Amino acid sequence: MRIGAKTGLAKKFRKEMTHAEVLLWLGLKGHSKEGITFRRQHPVGPYILDFYCERAKLAIEVDGESHSRGNQPEKDEARDKWLAELGIETLRIPGFEIMANSADISEGIVQLVRERLGISAPE
Repeated sequence: MRIGAKTGLAKKFRKEMTHAEVLLWLGLKGHSKEGITFRRQHPVGPYILDFYCERAKLAIEVDGESHSRGNQPEKDEARDKWLAELGIETLRIPGFEIMANSADISEGIVQLVRERLGISAPE
């Protein structure tokens, strides 16, 4: 797939985010004053990451129920391995967990990024 096509697909995905992705995005955005920024539906190589913090080299994937069926677990493992070879860690979170507790999950992700970057939480 051409780079322009991947960017167009990412733009389309941003408009069609799942409810769990929207809830997580609401908790992740807005930390730029701390130097923490997340991108949503961000293309990296052949993949489009649900969320990505470039400074922390952290990808966050919201996994729906389909990620446990068929050959999807193998595809996810190959994707995570490919990203790890670039130094990008993948954090996979089931969508149902985000639906149940989005605030704590998003704060946990932001805290993980703070720790990776050596940033203290704001007072």
